[in-house]
Amino acid sequence: MKIYNKYIAAIALLLVLASCRAPMATVIKDEVKENIPQNFNQEEQQDATNNSGTTPWRQFFTDPNLVVLIETALKNNQELMITLQEIEIAKSGVIAKKGRLTPTVSAGIGAGVSKAGRYTSEGAGDATTEIEEGREIPDPLGNFEGGVMANWEIDIWKKLRNEKDASVAHYLSTIEGKNFVLSSLIEEVADNYYELLALDNQLDIIQQYTKLQERALEISKIQKQAAAATELAVKKFEAELAKSKASEFTIRQEITEKENQINALLGRYPQPITRTKESFMTTIPQTVYTGIPSQLLANRPDIKQAELELKSAKLDVEAARKEFYPSLEISATLGLEAFKPSYLVKLPESIATSLVGELAGPLINKSAIKANFQTADAKQIQALYEYDKTILNAYLDIANLMSKVKNIDQYYQLKSQETHALDQSIDIANQLFKNSRADYLEVLLNQRDALDAKMELVEAKEKQLSTVVDIYKSLGGGWK
Repeated sequence: MKIYNKYIAAIALLLVLASCRAPMATVIKDEVKENIPQNFNQEEQQDATNNSGTTPWRQFFTDPNLVVLIETALKNNQELMITLQEIEIAKSGVIAKKGRLTPTVSAGIGAGVSKAGRYTSEGAGDATTEIEEGREIPDPLGNFEGGVMANWEIDIWKKLRNEKDASVAHYLSTIEGKNFVLSSLIEEVADNYYELLALDNQLDIIQQYTKLQERALEISKIQKQAAAATELAVKKFEAELAKSKASEFTIRQEITEKENQINALLGRYPQPITRTKESFMTTIPQTVYTGIPSQLLANRPDIKQAELELKSAKLDVEAARKEFYPSLEISATLGLEAFKPSYLVKLPESIATSLVGELAGPLINKSAIKANFQTADAKQIQALYEYDKTILNAYLDIANLMSKVKNIDQYYQLKSQETHALDQSIDIANQLFKNSRADYLEVLLNQRDALDAKMELVEAKEKQLSTVVDIYKSLGGGWK
């Protein structure tokens, strides 16, 4: 019999050891992070001490009207409020995972009744007891109990700790996600604000152009009466005047939509946006310092979020891998139990205790555990690709925007020269037209060219300001 017991113990040990075999997770290597360039522009060396991404947004934006709009958006924006609730959800997940590391203790009371058949082992045993000991056992037999119960899974493989650490990493990633929403929200409010100012200035240009066309129309009518011009010239100027007035209503609609777009970001119903349009064209864009690319890893919330999600995914793989190992659970109860309520107070006879330890592991049909592990492993690889993509896109964003700043500055300077020259040509063409030395077509073409140039100049100014805002956000600015 002892030999059989040894065999049984040996077989049980082998089965436990067999259940401990677990597949290995995919080894991932972050080559994009390791190979990040030293500078954004390979031809220029950047200064690591100056980085506009670390500048608080209140210092970066100097327009008081824009500052008020951003403050309102940070208080009321619905997308930001949704993100804050995601943080609360992730925090609850951490608490739940942490709770699994400690024993679960509960208390309860119960009552029941049972009747065993006379010709069952339990019924026959009760009858024998009555005959031999002369005691009457109640039939049916009641059962009254009350006490505390504890259950605890011992974290011998650190599976539960890995799950908790994964939840903590995910919670921290939601905080970085909130920071990224802050940065993006500030950028969006600023961009829309500058677009609104640009529309205001374009509306002023259209209105000035309309007055110019009205004067040109009056001149053409006078010249027609003096036989110095034809009806065709009058009709051409009338058509151009109607066209400029129609453009004015188009811009007014765009202004309304842009105001409502800003109000939506601010989480409020439509209302006028306070702004000062007169200083728009003279606004000098902020000087932006990019620092070095490696600083993006610490400054940009979306990169830090992706990094934390990668860490969480790695820990999830480890936790899923530990599912192949046996788990050790300990359960214990302590309470009072008797078949009559009056007997519950008779101590120590009514005291009931139990202590059970169980070591169990999967042996056959591990498909569910394998599928869970493979899913976690695939998500880990997916998280790495997402992290690499975020770093690469961040670098390319800044490289493109730096080039855009230089080119848009040159474009703005040349457009300014073009506008100045066309303004002078309009005055010359009008004088020649008054003296019948220039055709009405020359006047119209000069005026149209001047209008287009001024509108494009306003757009260039808006792109100048918005590009600087975009670089600031791409460097990780705005959330501090």
